[in-house]
Amino acid sequence: EFTLWNPAAEKILGLGAARVPSHEWTRHYGLFLPDTLTPFPFDQLPLARAIRGESSTAEIFVRNSELIEGVWIEASGHPLKGANAVQHGGVVAFRDITQRKKAQDEIQNLNQELEQRVVRRTAELEAANKELESFTYTVAHDLRAPLRHITGFAGILVEEFGPVLDARAQRYLNRIQDGTVKMGRLVDELLNLARVGRQSAKLQVVALGSIVKEVVAILQPETEGRQVKWKIADLPFAECDPTLLKQVFQNLISNSLKYSRPRPLTVIEVGQTQNDGDSAIFVRDNGVGFSMKYADKLFGVFQRLHRAEDFEGTGVGLATAQRIIQKHQGRIWAEAELDQGATFYFTIGGLQLANAKNETIALGA
Repeated sequence: EFTLWNPAAEKILGLGAARVPSHEWTRHYGLFLPDTLTPFPFDQLPLARAIRGESSTAEIFVRNSELIEGVWIEASGHPLKGANAVQHGGVVAFRDITQRKKAQDEIQNLNQELEQRVVRRTAELEAANKELESFTYTVAHDLRAPLRHITGFAGILVEEFGPVLDARAQRYLNRIQDGTVKMGRLVDELLNLARVGRQSAKLQVVALGSIVKEVVAILQPETEGRQVKWKIADLPFAECDPTLLKQVFQNLISNSLKYSRPRPLTVIEVGQTQNDGDSAIFVRDNGVGFSMKYADKLFGVFQRLHRAEDFEGTGVGLATAQRIIQKHQGRIWAEAELDQGATFYFTIGGLQLANAKNETIALGA
C-alpha cells in the first residue's frame, strides 16, 4: 500500500496512488524497459527491490492512457528504515528525463548520419583516387611513344646534319634532347607513382638494416669523388613489402646525398627513435635543409623547395615515398632548418625498436 504519493509524481506518471498489488504495478502504470516495448519486470522495479532491502536505479519508459506521448523517468529506490534501523517499507524517487533522452537520441542520430557521410565520402575519395591513378598511368604511358620519336629524330638530326648546322641550331637541338631526357625521367616517375598506388603491399618479415645496406651499395656511384660518412644504427625487423620499403629508403637517402653535395664532408645517419609512443625510422643529413614553413609542400607531386638549376629532380620521389608508407599504415614527416640539414621520419605498422648500436662507415675520396 502506498502511504505517500506527491503531486509531482502524479503529474509525471499521469496517475496517482492506486490500491493494486505489486505484480500489477507494471501493467497499471504502463512501465516499460528502455526498448519501450517490453513490460518492465515488476520484481525488478526500484520500489519492489527497495521493499526487499535493495537499493537500485533504473531508466523506465512510461506509457498509459493519461500520457499522450509517454515519458522517460529515472527512478531510484531505497529501503525505508525507522529510528531503530528496522525496515518497514521502501521509497522511490524519480525525475522526468524525457528531454535528456530526446537530446541523446538526436545526438545518436547525428552521429550515425555523420558516420554514414564519412563512409560515403571515403568511398567517393577512394574511387576518385583510383580514377586519378588510372588517368596518371594512362597519360604517362601514352607519352612514352611520342617522346621516343622526338628523342630519336633529334638524335638523327645531330648525327647526320650536326656538322653542317650552325651553332645556334645545334644549341636548339641540344635543348630538345635535354628536354626529352627530363621529360622521360618525369614520365617514368609518374608511372612508378601510379604503379605504387595500384599495387597491394606483399608483406613479409624483413630486416630493415639489410635493405639500407643494399640501398647504400646501389647509391655508391653518387658518392664517388666525395667524402661521405655513414652512421647506420642497428635497425629492427618489420613486416613490410621489402621492394616498396627499399624504394622509400632509396628516395630518402638519394635526397640526402643530393642536398648535401655542397658540403666538404657529407654525413648521413640512418637510425631509429620514439615519437609519441611509436617506433620511427629516420634518415638525417647535414645538407642545405629547407624552411619548415614550406613543409606542407614536401610530399605533393611536382612540389620542389629548391631550384632545378641547383638540384636536379622531378618532385615525385617524396610523393611516392608517402604513398608507400600509407600502404603500410604509417606516416612520414620531416624536420629541417635552412642550411642546417634535414631529417625525415617514418613509421610503419608492426615496427619495434631494436637495440641501438651505431655503425659508422666512411666512403669517398
